[in-house]
Amino acid sequence: MIPLILVLLLALILFGAGFALKALWWIAVIVLVIWLVGFLARSTGAGGKRGRWYRW
Repeated sequence: MIPLILVLLLALILFGAGFALKALWWIAVIVLVIWLVGFLARSTGAGGKRGRWYRW
């Protein structure tokens, strides 16, 4: 009975980790797209020079 519980617990942990990693990949892709849009759509400053589009 104990080995069965351990196998089921291991399967549950691995499934949860796989789902979390897949969700993190989607979040990373979304952040990358937002960053690229912000980088390409930044405005020009005085003198025609492109300024920073971020504040830090």
